[in-house]
Amino acid sequence: MPTIKVPARLENLDVAKEYLKKAIPEAFAAQTSNVLLVAEELLVNVFSYAYPEGFEGEAAVSLDVVNFDGEDKLVFKVIDWGAPFNPFEEAPVPDLTLDIDSRPVGGLGIFLIKQVSEKQTYRYIDNANSIWIVFGKTPASV
Repeated sequence: MPTIKVPARLENLDVAKEYLKKAIPEAFAAQTSNVLLVAEELLVNVFSYAYPEGFEGEAAVSLDVVNFDGEDKLVFKVIDWGAPFNPFEEAPVPDLTLDIDSRPVGGLGIFLIKQVSEKQTYRYIDNANSIWIVFGKTPASV
């Protein structure tokens, strides 16, 4: 499936999400809302934090169907060329025991991504952050 590259600016979030809505194969249509949620969480972080102030970076977004152990999976990929950052290891773990009024704003993005997807991987390859999020044909049970 094709990859799109967008300048790393928040106003391009809708462009990426529209691409994803059109690119999700029919067999994975039930995952559309989860893919869009994951895309928003990851891309807002890339657009907001991956590049230094005043530097115009970009993000590449793609979807692929990959066969794992005889089963097709949808793989959502985000690549950026900002500073190395593994959100699955470096983002703080939210304290879910706190009541809503005691929790800080934000911080649930990676937690949500893990809840709605089957697998998440991060690699820093060729000076790029590469994140792959794997979805089955049906939404994960949470």
